[in-house]
Amino acid sequence: MKLNKYTVDDINFAGKKVLCRCDFNVPLKDGVITNDNRITAALPTIKKIIADGGQLILCSHLGKPKNGPEEKFSLAPVAVRLSELLGKDVVFANDDEVVGANAKAAVAAMKDGDVVLLQNTRFRKEETKNLEPFSSELASLAEVFVMDAFGSAHRAHCSTVGVTDHIKCTAVGYLMQKEIDYLGNAVEAPVRPFVAILGGAKVADKLNVISNLLEKCDTLIIGGGMAYTFAKAQGKAIGTSLVDDTKLDYCNEMIKKAEDLGKKLLLPIDTVCTKSFPDPIDAPIDTEVFAAGEIPEDCMGLDIGPKTRELYAEAVKFAKTVVWNGPMGVFENPILAEGTIAVAKALAETDATTIIGGGDSAAAVVNLGFADKMSHISTGGGASLEYLEGKVLPGIAAIADKD
Repeated sequence: MKLNKYTVDDINFAGKKVLCRCDFNVPLKDGVITNDNRITAALPTIKKIIADGGQLILCSHLGKPKNGPEEKFSLAPVAVRLSELLGKDVVFANDDEVVGANAKAAVAAMKDGDVVLLQNTRFRKEETKNLEPFSSELASLAEVFVMDAFGSAHRAHCSTVGVTDHIKCTAVGYLMQKEIDYLGNAVEAPVRPFVAILGGAKVADKLNVISNLLEKCDTLIIGGGMAYTFAKAQGKAIGTSLVDDTKLDYCNEMIKKAEDLGKKLLLPIDTVCTKSFPDPIDAPIDTEVFAAGEIPEDCMGLDIGPKTRELYAEAVKFAKTVVWNGPMGVFENPILAEGTIAVAKALAETDATTIIGGGDSAAAVVNLGFADKMSHISTGGGASLEYLEGKVLPGIAAIADKD
């Protein structure tokens, strides 16, 4: 897991054309960026290449265009925001085919320190299948490739992996380096006690993560919707709560695995319940607290209860490393966000290295105002999950190893 890749610090980019894959998959509303965190996260790498005198060609996907180019998924707003943040003009090469006449002309006209942003890589259908000729077309623009999009590193696409078949000088950017260092150290060489917290709705999404983390951590905390599958596996009453009946045996296997390994596996001891799921999701709703496993037939659990919040907060109090992936309940509803808030507060108050594994847990920490209290918030939900599973991410594997 330890990073042994060439990084941007190993290369002087002066006079070189550099293709850099970033994660500019930002939220847009009516063509306006509503959160530019992913753009600002890319700035250290961008500024390093510019400062060296490199000619920087940026590429990224945005959203999920279904049938080729769609104007609502254009990266034009990103070019505008980047220009503002860098204090210099970022040329937007608007080509539906991404590497078209505009892109080629813009790249040909570049001087040292210039920046060009290509159109959404997913405007090309070859992108997500990692097919030629798109990989070679992208690669033809540059002589160096920098991978700095951790959020896409678990996908073998043209712009993350395919280009490395044609560009041999490759490196990871600062954001990738930071992600790998934090997540890699947490899993492979954690300062102990090491507590892992897993939430979210589905057991299926976290099957291999649960198993892998049980081997690595000292305490594993389970919250969110998947806690009810664990409860049902133990023969407890869960009412109409979310459950995956195909994973009951697996949950019992994990409970036994924890016992066999001498690890603590903490499950909710009480639950905040409602008669029905809030509609809309942030609507006011009546709740009642029941002991875990004693949920009435007509109720569903949607957050961990007050006793569980205390139990989980106590478990992280003396930790030295904490990894958290997945909220404790329906955090989008203020009434059902208390469990997630309690965990975030506990992490904010601990001296541990705290790593938030992207996705909903990252959104929760940011939305609830705890972002500046965490050691590291991953920019990739799916990528961080696969990394915690112990998988090799193709977007990392494709970058050249140091000798």
